[in-house]
Amino acid sequence: MKYFAGIDIGSTAIKVALVDESKQLVGHKISASGSMFYKYAKQSLKEMLEELSIDEKDLVYTVSTGYGRKLFKEADENISEITANAIGAVAAAGQNCEIKTIINIGGQDSKAISLDSEGNVVNFAMNDRCAAGTGKFLDVVAMNLELEVDELGECHFKSEGTPLAINSTCAVFAESEIIGLLGNNHSVEDIVAGVHYSIAKRVIKLVKRVGIKEGIYFDGGPALNGGLVYAIENELGKEIFIPEFPQITTSYGAAILAHESYEYEITNKDEDN
Repeated sequence: MKYFAGIDIGSTAIKVALVDESKQLVGHKISASGSMFYKYAKQSLKEMLEELSIDEKDLVYTVSTGYGRKLFKEADENISEITANAIGAVAAAGQNCEIKTIINIGGQDSKAISLDSEGNVVNFAMNDRCAAGTGKFLDVVAMNLELEVDELGECHFKSEGTPLAINSTCAVFAESEIIGLLGNNHSVEDIVAGVHYSIAKRVIKLVKRVGIKEGIYFDGGPALNGGLVYAIENELGKEIFIPEFPQITTSYGAAILAHESYEYEITNKDEDN
């Protein structure tokens, strides 16, 4: 059996996905990027193969993507995370939803991608100038509220009042605003709900730049946050599709492309002979 890997080297996390000859996802691994992207990416791939009891020689093609994609020298190819995200989203949604719009919230940036009916990227917009509205911002919020990031979603639904307005568009000022709200005896639950709606409003502004089309897909680590998902759906007035493993969409897309590139090379080699 031949296998194909996609490695998404992001600013905060490394995501590795593996597909087989049928392009089926057979395994994945997520680890922190740390300060040595290449070392940890190579280590994550090795550990994943060991966990799946797959010999390295059976891994025949690897595609890297993401912030540090060019650092992974062993990759047969590297591609833009926009392209990989689109391929992965269409595959992950399968027959459940025809994806036309992708919302991706990463560790330090957020993206909106518009697709045509064939899954091709027709437009995209990115916010990478400020941490507000990203996974990093949620980490900071959780820390200030003395919560685990995983608790934010559940906390949202315990809010009994109107979600508090978080008006600052800068993560640093928003953090100060949250501390001020705590000082004025506002509940943690209402603050969390306010943060989620604040992020939702920023995300929707980004999506409007590429056009909001039905068939909305949300990926990245924050897609695991049910409170944030609820806030985005409420602000959009539309249901959004969340994949089973929202953190690995981009690496999954890179793995699928690895399979396609390998097949293309083999076909051309046979024709040349």
